[in-house]
Amino acid sequence: MISDIVLTNGKIYTINPRQPWAETVAITDGIYSYVGTSAGATPYIDETTKVIDLQGKMAMPGINDAHTHSWQGGFKLLYECNFHFASTPDEIAKTVKECIQANPDAQWIRGGQWTSDFFKNYNIGSPKKWLDKISQGKAIYFQDDATHNAWVNSKALELAGIDKDAPDPEGGAFVRDEHGEPNGLVLETAKTLIEQYLPEWTLEQNVASLAAAVRHANSFGITGINEARTPPAISLAYQKLDKQGLLTAYAITYLQTPRGQRDKPFDIGPMQEISEQYSSGRVYTKFAKMFLDGIPTASRTAVMMEPYMTDEDFPEETTGNLLISPEALFRDLVKLDRAGFTVKIHTAGDGAVRIALDAIEKMRAVNGKSGLRHQLAHVGFIHPGDLPRFAQLDVTADLSPYIWFPSPIIDSTIGAVGERALHYWPIKDLLASATNVSIGSDWPSAVDTMNPWPAIEAMVTRRNPFTNGKEALWSEQAITLEQALKIFTLDGARAYRLEDLTGSVEVGKSAELIILEQNPFSLKPEDISEVSVEMTLFAGKIVYER
Repeated sequence: MISDIVLTNGKIYTINPRQPWAETVAITDGIYSYVGTSAGATPYIDETTKVIDLQGKMAMPGINDAHTHSWQGGFKLLYECNFHFASTPDEIAKTVKECIQANPDAQWIRGGQWTSDFFKNYNIGSPKKWLDKISQGKAIYFQDDATHNAWVNSKALELAGIDKDAPDPEGGAFVRDEHGEPNGLVLETAKTLIEQYLPEWTLEQNVASLAAAVRHANSFGITGINEARTPPAISLAYQKLDKQGLLTAYAITYLQTPRGQRDKPFDIGPMQEISEQYSSGRVYTKFAKMFLDGIPTASRTAVMMEPYMTDEDFPEETTGNLLISPEALFRDLVKLDRAGFTVKIHTAGDGAVRIALDAIEKMRAVNGKSGLRHQLAHVGFIHPGDLPRFAQLDVTADLSPYIWFPSPIIDSTIGAVGERALHYWPIKDLLASATNVSIGSDWPSAVDTMNPWPAIEAMVTRRNPFTNGKEALWSEQAITLEQALKIFTLDGARAYRLEDLTGSVEVGKSAELIILEQNPFSLKPEDISEVSVEMTLFAGKIVYER
């Protein structure tokens, strides 16, 4: 069999335990037709074959980002007003003025992202009035580093009809000043009351933003994207991108369930229709996303088993906000599981993790084993008694190692949770208990890019990969490079039921392969974040080349 492409003379890490390393691969019609030694590839080569000499460089399977918000990241790349999480008030003011100057006809200026502790670190007075001074009459809408909360000005509140008499929605709040007026900080579900007044993006903009996000992903060696919350308009855009032949990654779209506080199950009929309507060759739509709680930072909205720390902003004890009642969650899971949807449940606090595992256990008792491996997203805090339940219930832990090191967002978590935040993300314990683990960037929440290599370093060192500081976050939970790469490749594919198609370099599988500038196995652990990608192949075609 003569192959289309042969990549030879390399160090190819296959993630296949039966053949961990190879020198050469041959690819025919987008499928691996040979994996082995350079000498053994001779029968696959003739004058029509494109032969690439890897010159001893390391190659490995494409990376699967198991939790991202690529459509939002694409908009940030193309259309929004952006500033870094660590930006000072002066830097934000300068950015806003530049964005207004660049968009003189826009009614809204949207983007972000401000760090969770921004208003603790900087005494700027009224958040909305501070924005009013620089907004030139435009409505301002900025999300925080977790994209769970927003910072808006008076014009935005006015356009949304939010005033002193506006009630707080269940599961969210308008933070208020001493007179009871909304001060410009909008938490959790209250954010959606502002978002519905933002101008809708066009289909062309949606497709362009996804194309930009996929190109961004390919540049880091990412060939599988889990779109962790997918509105119908984005589902359509993914399908359009695929039909245009521009979708150079597998797209797993977790269809959006009603977000907000509720105690009744939702009607899954419309979701089933969307799933059937927008599924296409590289777009997989039998997935659903649910939000059970918020985040364990300064806003204190993740559901914890023990109360948060109190301070002047939170003088009374709280354990967070449960968005879906346990009974409604159970009923939703029964219906979704029966309909064939793999469900990803946002569970940032250990209390939410316990409630979700209880609901899945109860659902399994009713439905039996469907073969679907449901996922709990984030799970940074897990009660020790719940660790073995993941494997027992065949539940995937969907983790975010892009913030597994001392940083501003961790400082905010420590300020809210206390010393418990020093024992955050127990990945080694999860692996030891035979839990299925997947890894996602959560981009653009909390991180600037989808680049997996700083996250891989953080998994191995538990230290800040950008500063190489000596301080670590729960160093006892560090894992090996081999474990980290397997999670990012084959285990990621397994999380969305594509392990027979992709995730490892094996004959018969689709050819997702990345060539690295540096071999991470030859680097010091603190240098792994410097790894860069020279070339990315998806389905046997070169989709990125430095």
